[in-house]
Amino acid sequence: MRVLVTGATGYIGGLLVPALVNDGHDVRCVARLPERLAGRFPGVEVVRGDVFDAPAMLAAMDGIEVAYYLVHSMTADRHDFSQSDREAAASFGAAAREAGVKRIIFLGGLGVDGATLSPHLRSRHEVGDILRRGGVLVTEFRAAIIVGSGSVSFEMIRYLTERLPVMVAPKWVSTRCQPIAIRDVIRYLVDALKRPESSSAIYEIGGADVLTYRAMMMRYASMRGLSRHMLVVPFLTPRLSSYWIHLVTPIPASIARPLVEGLTNEVIVKTDAARRAFPEIVPAGYDEALRAALDRSLTTEGATTWFDAYDVRTLPGEFSGLTQGMLIDRRAVQARAKPDQVAAVYASLGGKRGWLYGDYLWQLRGVLDRLAGGVGTRRGRRSATDLRVGDAVDFWRVERYRPPALLRLRAEMKLPGIAWLQFESVPNATGGTTLRQTAFFEPRGLFGYAYWYAVLPFHEFIFGNMARRIVEEAELLAASQAKGDAA
Repeated sequence: MRVLVTGATGYIGGLLVPALVNDGHDVRCVARLPERLAGRFPGVEVVRGDVFDAPAMLAAMDGIEVAYYLVHSMTADRHDFSQSDREAAASFGAAAREAGVKRIIFLGGLGVDGATLSPHLRSRHEVGDILRRGGVLVTEFRAAIIVGSGSVSFEMIRYLTERLPVMVAPKWVSTRCQPIAIRDVIRYLVDALKRPESSSAIYEIGGADVLTYRAMMMRYASMRGLSRHMLVVPFLTPRLSSYWIHLVTPIPASIARPLVEGLTNEVIVKTDAARRAFPEIVPAGYDEALRAALDRSLTTEGATTWFDAYDVRTLPGEFSGLTQGMLIDRRAVQARAKPDQVAAVYASLGGKRGWLYGDYLWQLRGVLDRLAGGVGTRRGRRSATDLRVGDAVDFWRVERYRPPALLRLRAEMKLPGIAWLQFESVPNATGGTTLRQTAFFEPRGLFGYAYWYAVLPFHEFIFGNMARRIVEEAELLAASQAKGDAA
């Protein structure tokens, strides 16, 4: 089939696209920034579009039979996610109807409708209802926690269990949940194309086990060989819990809070419609799903992760080079190494490798950022070696990447302005490379200027030595590769 995938830059979409291709489908992805998907899915068409832009979506849906709707507005940059989700779903449904799309496949959340349903889960159900009112057949899957390395719900459990030997937990840890393995979710989404539908349908999907969140964390601890203890207290509200999660995990409070509110609702499968419609799918139990997630989380190569997806519409304007009022710290160092060798070093910065110089200061800056409500450095990197546009690197985001010539990182830390850190590998006349390392800052008001000049001494200490260390590491890499070639 000719299928359209929205949300391909996110966790689920990034895993679904290769599965659809492997199943023989002709896949088109739509993204607000198509460059974020450049080279990621060989043979897949990528077009520019935004679910809020009906004409663009209408063009993206040209010739499409089935469209996957995998977007939502619950990011650190959006507060009224419910309203945004309603507007996006209505626009998407109308465009699908006008384009002649035969079916929409949507992944939502479990939960019983009612006054006690959390805003996040209520919004997920509303999106399904709005899509159905658009006039196109909708196949809606509803899932609870998705167990997979990179899933925000699973990562929240993983971070809390890994980092807290004694957990002071709220009452919601006793709520029952039916977690499902990511591979089973992807299989449902793919196999839905094989099942003809004459009307819209809702399928509740879950794994083989029904567990409390406490049991899920304790089973995780047991599998990792960790001794963990939990003290349940009644006074931790969802707001307080989200702030605590913000402090001890990479997940911002603005994302954690709607998730935590959802954890107060029991989310288990109530009907057997999915089992009857997809008898060939036998969902895995929690332990099996957990082992698969841990195997992947302990590797250096990640396909997707929760922080891949963010709402780029809320970001400030594009970097425009040297503009009036831009403050600049530029370093240039000569290297006896090739451009690709220099680029290999600066493209591996952050995460477990660190920043090659003054790592304790980078960590301190991350702690201060977390205390101020920012992302801090705890996100690390999706992969220790691979890098692509849109990746998070500690408290930076990859804005431009053209290896080996250019890497530009945009700051996502709390700042009185907008900051970029740019690396360039330029061939020089001696056969080596000039490393150009530039920090750009667009100050916001007088406080922005005061901030820049206050941290200048640290820039001299950190940025100058970091450029020198990048060159040293590149020359060591060049020597090692030359030695290997000679052997």
